[in-house]
Amino acid sequence: MHKNTRESWLTDIYLIAFLGWISVLAIGMAATRPHYLLLNAIFLGVTICLILITYFWGLITGLLSNLAFIFAQLLTVIYENQIRANLVPWALVYWLFIPLLLSLTFYGMTAHSRRLQAQNAKLQSDLVERGAFDEDTNLRTTVSYIEDTAVFTETNRRFDLPVTTMIVRIRYFQEMRNMLSDAHLRALLQLVSQTIKGAMRTNDITYLLDRSNPTWAVLLFTDAGGAGIAANRIKGNFAKALSNDEDLSSLDVRLVVGVASWDSSKMQSPYDLMNAGIKETEYDV
Repeated sequence: MHKNTRESWLTDIYLIAFLGWISVLAIGMAATRPHYLLLNAIFLGVTICLILITYFWGLITGLLSNLAFIFAQLLTVIYENQIRANLVPWALVYWLFIPLLLSLTFYGMTAHSRRLQAQNAKLQSDLVERGAFDEDTNLRTTVSYIEDTAVFTETNRRFDLPVTTMIVRIRYFQEMRNMLSDAHLRALLQLVSQTIKGAMRTNDITYLLDRSNPTWAVLLFTDAGGAGIAANRIKGNFAKALSNDEDLSSLDVRLVVGVASWDSSKMQSPYDLMNAGIKETEYDV
C-alpha cells in the first residue's frame, strides 16, 4: 500500500511538472510567434519526436537525443553569429532546455504510472489467488477447498460418511499451452468448469485449484466407486461438449481424473487428500 501511494504521488508530481513546462513552452511560442512562427513549428515537431523517443526507447536514448538537439542548436547559433554575422535572438533560448525537461517529466510520469499499474495488477492477482472465488469461472478456489475439506472430514469423523475428492486435469496441458491463445485458454477453462459442474450433484462442490496448470477438484460424500462413475460421466460429457464447440473442436483435449478417499489413519490435513487425488491423476490412462 505504501509503494502504491508513493508511485501515485510521483506520477501526479511528474504530470504537474509536465503540464507546467508545456505552459512555459506555450508562453514562449506565443511571445515569439510573429517573427519565428516557422522555426517554432519546426522545433515543436522535433520536441514531440524527442518525447516519443524517450518514451519508446528509454531514458538514456532520450537524453542523448536531447543533447544532440541542444548541440545542433548551439552549432547553428555559432554559425549564424560567426559565419553569417546574424544575431540569433535570446528570445529563442527556451528551446535549449524545454524539450529536455518535457522529455524527462513525461518519461517520469509514464514510468511511475506503469509501475503503479504493475503493482495494482499484482495486488489484484494476489487477491484473486487468496480469495474464495475465481473471477472467470466463479468456482471456489484452493482457499475454499481447504476450508471445506476440513468440514467434510469432520462430518466423516462424526457420522462415518465416506468423503472422496476428484482431481481433474487436462492431459499434456504443458505441451499444449503454446498452441493455445489466451482466448482459447479462457474458453477451455470455462468449458471444463461448466462440464464438471453440470455432471455433479447439487451437493457436490466444484473448485478450481490452479490456473497455470488447470486443476479442478470436487468434494463428494461418496466412496471411490461412486466417484469413479462420476469421473467417467465428466469425461463423456466433456468429449461431447468439446466436439460441439466451434472454437475448440479442432483441439485434441482429454481430461485425466484422480480419485482419492479420506483415510483418517493415513491423512492428517486437507492437503493430504488433495495431494493424493493429484497423485492419482498420474495413473489415469
